[in-house]
Amino acid sequence: MSVRKLKPITPGQRFRVVNGFDAVTTDKPEKSLLAPKKRSGGRNSQGRMTMRYIGGGHKKRYRIIDFKRNKTGIPAEVKSIQYDPNRTAFIALLNYQDGEKAYIIAQNGLQVGQTVVSGEGVAPEIGNAMPLANIPLGTIISCVELRPGQGAVMARSAGSFAQLMAREGKFASIKLPSGETRLILVTCMATVGAVSNSDHQLLVSGKAGRSRWLGRRPRTRPVVMNPVDHPMGGGEGKSSGGHPRSRNGVPAKGYRTRSKTKASNKYIVERRKK
Repeated sequence: MSVRKLKPITPGQRFRVVNGFDAVTTDKPEKSLLAPKKRSGGRNSQGRMTMRYIGGGHKKRYRIIDFKRNKTGIPAEVKSIQYDPNRTAFIALLNYQDGEKAYIIAQNGLQVGQTVVSGEGVAPEIGNAMPLANIPLGTIISCVELRPGQGAVMARSAGSFAQLMAREGKFASIKLPSGETRLILVTCMATVGAVSNSDHQLLVSGKAGRSRWLGRRPRTRPVVMNPVDHPMGGGEGKSSGGHPRSRNGVPAKGYRTRSKTKASNKYIVERRKK
């Protein structure tokens, strides 16, 4: 994986850093795994704007990803590594031996022609999915389930990974990308290896227009609003807005918003670092 710095032949390209797409092998998605994607522009079912700064952007089609990896014991060949406009990670197209096709999140180092398989008793190799009970301690994992059969919900974005730290009884201790250490049932599935496209964090848009292509509208800083619009608004000239807080008045730096009585608190061994 690599990034490319463009020559400054236009103002928008002067600071632009783009992905080299070395790992991507094709630009033609599998038609049977595409679905339409409706845009809301940040509006709810009543047409009211509930999320600001969303709208526009290039038209996309959703790639149906297999997050559950529940075709156990059936080997699949990696046919291609592809770009997915709906996520930061690359995706891999699998051809199962029974003829079925599926997309999965591509792990770092996954190669075209490689065979991957999911289920109990499979080798802990990159791209293979298995329950946490079967993964060796210390292994780098990604696409981790939170509840058995739910499908992967954690460590799914570009370059992210978790680490299996310990096992005791029916729980495994997982160190998550945020730094939090959490107990998860050993029957939950996870995939061996870190997520692909770790260079995503090095990319630079170069111009405001590229944010618009991605569906992000211009964001107004709260400190330049009026007092009626935001707690940090108002004042003469460039006066600061007091303590940083959200539009609803919730402090933004150092203030814990997680409930102290939340049921899942007992599964968190160590909190994420501030």
